[in-house]
Amino acid sequence: MKVTVLVGGVGGARFLSGVRELLGPTPFPVAAGDSASSNGNEITAVVNVGDDAWMHGVRICPDLDTCMYTLGGGIDPERSWGRADESWHAKEELAAYGADPDWFGLGDRDLATHLIRTQMLDAGYRLADVTAALCRRWQPGVRLLPATDERHETHVVVAKPDGSEGERVAIHFQEWWVKHRAQIPTFGFAQVGSDDTAPAPGVAEAIADADIILLAPSNPVVSIGAIVSVPGIRSALRTTSAPVVGISPVIDNRPLRGMADECLSVIGVESSAEAIAAHYGARSANGILDGWLIAEGDTAHVDGIAIGTAPLLMTDPQTTAVMVRDACALVGVDIPQAAHPDATGDAR
Repeated sequence: MKVTVLVGGVGGARFLSGVRELLGPTPFPVAAGDSASSNGNEITAVVNVGDDAWMHGVRICPDLDTCMYTLGGGIDPERSWGRADESWHAKEELAAYGADPDWFGLGDRDLATHLIRTQMLDAGYRLADVTAALCRRWQPGVRLLPATDERHETHVVVAKPDGSEGERVAIHFQEWWVKHRAQIPTFGFAQVGSDDTAPAPGVAEAIADADIILLAPSNPVVSIGAIVSVPGIRSALRTTSAPVVGISPVIDNRPLRGMADECLSVIGVESSAEAIAAHYGARSANGILDGWLIAEGDTAHVDGIAIGTAPLLMTDPQTTAVMVRDACALVGVDIPQAAHPDATGDAR
């Protein structure tokens, strides 16, 4: 079984934990083509890079790191991002120097990851190669691929800070969310980067060769939307023979965490299971979905998309594994019960 998952952020990392629980871990590939687990299953995560940014001279990839730390056992369990047992001496020293930006915190342990990444990028390695090198330490049990090796940052169009009527500027997504908490007049999102942006090596193949493709319950706009905006990825989703199933990021038409509702409101989409499904669209109508799994109690109807319901609270990997199985069953993909000894129907 080959499963490819489009993910971003905390929700995506937790969802991947459930996929790994169900299928078993994919050992880190040591050679080309040697990425399948002992039971023949293979999990590939295509991870959002729209949140990536340069801060204090280092390259930060929040979603890649959140997935890597979560799956590798190094995540801070309370914040669900950054390193466990973190300290903040570097941040304090930067603040003492008056260094900008002062609104973005770099933990000392986390900083080591960014330093290694930056050194390798400066040496000419691609982001996909850097990610693979970092994962050799963490052994996430999932093949983590950046959506693209190129700069493809999400920027946000906002009112000009000086109050000039009618004038707008674009700021990085991190500034919009971390500094301003999305509480400033906002008009849209745009991807900023290279004119040669293309899927990272392995991404198109992971989509084309998959038995099923899952869209994690990540932010539809700045996570899944940013991935799909990479030239070539949407067309790959449209043409793959694998069914594409999305998991709703809302329960009772509200996101449990994050900023999905703020982002959706900017683009004029309601924060409801049905509206988000319609935003993605059916593959039979030039969209990207064949199936859509929503929370019990929510409703949705979109022509061309099979709708299913299930408990969507990702309380632990075992419970999330049942959600993954339900998503696959929605389009007739059966995950063998023996795929992973800990993945049982009792996880509910």
